Amino acid sequence: MEVKCLIVTEIKSCNANKFKFAGHETFAFRYGWLKKAVDSLEIDRDIFRKDEAIVVLGVGKNMVKSIKHWALATQIFEEDKEGLRVSSLGERLFNKWDPFLEDPASLWLIHWLLVTNPSKAALWYLSFNKYLRPDFTKNQLLEFTIDLTSKYNIRVLKTTIGRDIDCLIRTYLPAKGSKIHLEESFNCPLNELSIISQLRDGESYQFNVGPKYSLPEHIAGYALLNYIAGAQSSRKTISVSDCLYSEGSPGQVFKLDENSIVEYIEELYKLTDGAIELDETAGLKQIYSKKEYPPEELLNNYYA
Repeated sequence: MEVKCLIVTEIKSCNANKFKFAGHETFAFRYGWLKKAVDSLEIDRDIFRKDEAIVVLGVGKNMVKSIKHWALATQIFEEDKEGLRVSSLGERLFNKWDPFLEDPASLWLIHWLLVTNPSKAALWYLSFNKYLRPDFTKNQLLEFTIDLTSKYNIRVLKTTIGRDIDCLIRTYLPAKGSKIHLEESFNCPLNELSIISQLRDGESYQFNVGPKYSLPEHIAGYALLNYIAGAQSSRKTISVSDCLYSEGSPGQVFKLDENSIVEYIEELYKLTDGAIELDETAGLKQIYSKKEYPPEELLNNYYA
């Protein structure tokens, strides 16, 4: 199969400014980085503009840039006219709910926030939402991304995409081998999700599609409600197929199969007091929005 065959329909936004590559300085984020970022910014909103950030954060200059990037990419930070600030969700997660990411639910939540944020993590977004094959090599993902960005006039260097792919793999797979530099041997928390695995040939990788037993129904429900709200527009229904296969859907982001997504939808009916209901007519499974339910309420209930 030619790589070009993998390009599907349209990117939701063809504005090149909405798709940002690089920024991570080749580092995947590490345990403690996001908490450290939140604590530092709450003390001094200008800390990431200052030279003393190296001392405050206890890392090198490139890592300071990387920490800032990952805080924005995972939507723990927001940007306004005055600069950086901790997002509402970032404040609750790292100051109240799970500061040290000890609950797998928090890792799934951060994964969702990262992979649905093309304006800060374009390669992560495209890999999970637009690349539809279950397996890939670095070169296949590279050629796919080059073709896609070229088609929509998104300017990005081939070497930049290549570094992003290396970093993507380190985000979800632990570093291996005796030649790995000490600074690169600290694994990213998202390694625990086991959503990507390396195949036996050592050069191929696969997305692990199927049930995610460590993904709580509250987090899956939060993602579903956010996706449904964005996809429905004025409609009151949305198909299960859309929630499974469409760009930006929980099925794509969490790499779920149909049985898993249906189970989460059925649980969502209970969690939302009937606000979301699953119906099957003539073999077509549809989700009905019977009333509004704030997605954030599921997070509040889970962490409470």
